[in-house]
Amino acid sequence: MEPRDLADAGNESRDADAVPAAFRAALEVLAGVRARPEIELGSIPAPQRLAPFAHAIGARVPDPEGDDEDDVEIASARFIVLFDPQGHEAWHGTVRCVGYLSAATDEELVDDAMFSEVAWSWLTDALHESGAVHHTVGGTVTRTASTRFGELAGPEHSVDVEIRASWTAEGTDLDRHLLAWLDVLGNAAGLPPPGVRLLGPSDRVGSETL
Repeated sequence: MEPRDLADAGNESRDADAVPAAFRAALEVLAGVRARPEIELGSIPAPQRLAPFAHAIGARVPDPEGDDEDDVEIASARFIVLFDPQGHEAWHGTVRCVGYLSAATDEELVDDAMFSEVAWSWLTDALHESGAVHHTVGGTVTRTASTRFGELAGPEHSVDVEIRASWTAEGTDLDRHLLAWLDVLGNAAGLPPPGVRLLGPSDRVGSETL
């Protein structure tokens, strides 16, 4: 994943030399992040009016059973870094991380009263486990159930989860924050723990029963 040119960060008219060193360092660290194989990363346009400087990264989880022509995805996310060298009163700091993701999930979870709490814990646990020092975290978890009728393409019933969150980062080690958000995306997409491969029907053919 390559970052956008530093001169484009936050304001396309800015000269690269005008980008603060702290923000430049944060972008360089983000450029070194490598996601797990199931997740694709890429730079996307950043919001221009939320902070003097901004950078955005898009992430998606393609459907492993999908057709290349259809380019179907089971989850997508955005990770946005906002930077105000003067500090922001509401942030209680200079660097604000903003995350958004949407993923198809198990239909049975829409009636699980604890699901929202579990989904939110994905973020708080990931930030803690990655060592992403932060404060002033907040957000929402939304579950949406849809039923399709008539000739509309897609499954008859589907359930999606959306997570919106933001938090203030301490320091410029934003790789830890991005990796935490990618961990949340993996959980929302139902990916197995990194390094673990789920067995499919073809893997079980000819296998011995223990």
